[in-house]
This record gives sequence, C-alpha cells and structure tokens, in this order.
Amino acid sequence: MGNVSLIGFPDSLGSYAAGQEQAPAALRAAGLVEALVSAGMEVHDAGDLPIRTWKPDHRRPYAQNVEQVVTGLQELRHRLGPLLQTDGLVLVVGGNCTIALAVMAALRDLGSAAPGLLYFDRNYDLNTPGTTTDGALDWMGLAHGLALPGCVDELVDAFGYSPLLRPDEVAWVGVDPVFATEWERQQAATLQLHVRSSEQFAADPSGTTASGLGVLPPGPLAIHVDVDVLNFTDAPLAENTDGRNTGPTLDQLGAALRLAAADPRLRVFSIGELNPTRAAGDPDAIARFVSVISAALAAAARS
Repeated sequence: MGNVSLIGFPDSLGSYAAGQEQAPAALRAAGLVEALVSAGMEVHDAGDLPIRTWKPDHRRPYAQNVEQVVTGLQELRHRLGPLLQTDGLVLVVGGNCTIALAVMAALRDLGSAAPGLLYFDRNYDLNTPGTTTDGALDWMGLAHGLALPGCVDELVDAFGYSPLLRPDEVAWVGVDPVFATEWERQQAATLQLHVRSSEQFAADPSGTTASGLGVLPPGPLAIHVDVDVLNFTDAPLAENTDGRNTGPTLDQLGAALRLAAADPRLRVFSIGELNPTRAAGDPDAIARFVSVISAALAAAARS
C-alpha cells in the first residue's frame, strides 16, 4: 500500500477571476479521498489552507494581489515541509499554477539533489507584468521561478532561492504555441527549454512524457498538471477555455500521468487551474478526473 498526503490550496488570488478556490472542495466532494483509498493508497488528509478569493487589485493591476499570493505560497511551502519528511507522496490540489513555485521550493528545501518539474500545461507561464496586460500571476509563475527580467521582486525572492529554478530543471508537455506571447517564444528559444507541444502530446502521450522525464535531473520530482492542457470539449474543467477540440483527451492524459507517476523520483503531484463551474454542463467530468488522478497515484504506489 502506498502513502499519500493530501493538502488543498483553495486560492484564486493569482488567477484571472474567482472560481479556482472552489477546486479542492469540489474534488473532495467528487470522492477524491475515497478513490485514492480504493486504489490502494493510505491517505493522510492534511486539510486545506485558508480560502483566498480573487479580487481586482487597482494598486498593482499588472501583478494583481502579489503580496497575498506570496503569503499564501510561503504558507504552502511551510506546510509541505513536514509532509515531505515522510516516505509517501504529496498531492497538492489548487488553486492556480503558482502552486508549482511553493512545491519546488519545498523540494529544494530537502537539500538533496536538484529537483525536477514535469509541467503539463497549455501555456509556458513565462510572462511578466511587462509582457502582458492581464495582470494574472498564474500566467507568470515559471517566469518568476526562473527569475526572468521584468519579474516582481517579491515573488522572485519569496523562497530564499534566486533563481528558484534553472531551465534544465523544468520540462514542458502540452504547450500550444498559438496562445504564447512573443516574449514567451523568445525565452523558450533563448533558454533552450525542453518543450513538447499540445499537438505532439495528443499524438504520442507516452513518448512526449518519457521525453520530458528523460531530461530532468536525478533529484526529487514534481509533476504539475494544469487542466487546461486537456481538450476542453472532452473534459470541461479548466478556467481557460481556449483548448476546445485540441489537445489530449482525459484518457490520453491519464496514460501519460500513469507513466510519469511510476517514476521513482516522484515526491509531489500538484493540480492547478480547475474551475468547478466549467463542468456544470458535464457533471461527470470532475469524477472522471478524480479517477484519472487516483489511477496515476496507484501507479506510483506500485513502482
């Protein structure tokens, strides 16, 4: 039997709007804990952090709510520390993609070999307050992890590592370059990032995932899933609805995650950008997603 610690991060402060703070409760209501137990996992439920809901920030419109975002991520990082001292896995349910920064800080705190991040996402998340007018930090998380020019000091320096990440410690799977900014495309080329596109991922889920795993360092591994990597019509879960009729199905993502989760380096699995209101017309979507996640973590337990 494998052990998994579950912690929720019901926070949408770094998002485009409210909604993602509802994700941990929705996944629990859809039977996440029960599915993990049925899959053979021993679950330690560490509860949820405080609910933090998006609000417009008129004072810093291009890096909205950054001070509160930093506070929440620092709290998550400290909560992860003791959970990572156990032998099992940690499942972090967000919230938006900024949670990947807290996860990587907690893995770096372990003091072992350099950690790696397998990042399933339709976007690079390499924007800065100067390259987009959106002001949503969930589209800027990895830019701050890499300490790219133009990032906000409070977030870059939030964890005591600057930079928090090196380019060779992250592998992107599922990026759709159509939705990237010119800045992001330039950074990907300049930094020689390992990127597999949405089209490549849908055509070969296992091959693109194995390719990403193969370039990451030997230290502890985090898998982060932004649900907008999915074909939105197949699984309407994401805050971002751009992925209509493109990208992998939920079943294809499941195959990729089972492969990735069997990697012996895995320590943390995180989920971001799920907005439960998107699934109102497809009430089975969240339950199907829960099944995919529990099957992936069962694969980790068997490895």
